[in-house]
Amino acid sequence: MNRKSCSLILLTLTAIIWGFAFVAQRVGGNSTGSLTYNAIRFALGSFSLIPVMLIFEKKADDRQKIYHTRYAGMLCGFLLFAASTFQQYGVMLTDYAGKAGFITDFYIILVPLFGIFLHKKTTRSAWLGAGLALVGFYFLCMQGSFSINIGDALIFICAIFFAFHILAVDHYASSVYAIRFSFYQYLTCTLFSAIGMILFERIPLENIMEAAIPILYGGILSVGAGYTLQTLGQIGVDSTTAAIILSCESVFCALGSALLLHEVMTLQSYIGCALVFAGILLAQMPTKK
Repeated sequence: MNRKSCSLILLTLTAIIWGFAFVAQRVGGNSTGSLTYNAIRFALGSFSLIPVMLIFEKKADDRQKIYHTRYAGMLCGFLLFAASTFQQYGVMLTDYAGKAGFITDFYIILVPLFGIFLHKKTTRSAWLGAGLALVGFYFLCMQGSFSINIGDALIFICAIFFAFHILAVDHYASSVYAIRFSFYQYLTCTLFSAIGMILFERIPLENIMEAAIPILYGGILSVGAGYTLQTLGQIGVDSTTAAIILSCESVFCALGSALLLHEVMTLQSYIGCALVFAGILLAQMPTKK
């Protein structure tokens, strides 16, 4: 199996894990604060990588590359902290967890658009897809009157930070130790979340124990496995290809929300989801096709 095929498989697994993670975030956030939930799950993600790092990167002895890995991981970790914080607050305040997945996926549209500032060519398809997705966003969020839910707005801001995160990972992925890079990402995100938790939240221990399963899923699978698979997967493909595969998380999010949370959205919301997903796919298509 070649590098590209492996990357496609790894990114698809990431999309599945992240899609069902929205359910864990919704359930876990009901018992813990948003910053507390993120602090614990990213701490678990950090610790889960230590044995993996010792096994697979024990021969990492290039000091310059180690320094570069640490610096890149901390920068991406801050972007991850901003994105995950806005996302967690948004998931708790929006009306459907399934809808949150589709709004989050706006980062797939934003990646090629932001790429303009990095002197990367943006196709006509990307502009058309962005327009179609914006129409879908209107159907998703404008229910009854011309107003936007605060949760939807927070998730849209999270999508902006995830776009920056995707571009940053794409920039550094081929020049760092991948597992160490992920470790520094999660550790940085843990520290910022923990500071916020101490300053703004006082969650009883029994509440945290009630959310043990969602926290374990969010920490070990969504963080420890998911973001590491993303980093490894992006080594073999470009950022646009990675983005379209990761966009499938919205489909698994809707599926998980329906199966596990028994959520049923309005017809208008389903139309919005369909338009957003169509826009995402259109944005990634080569112009000739």
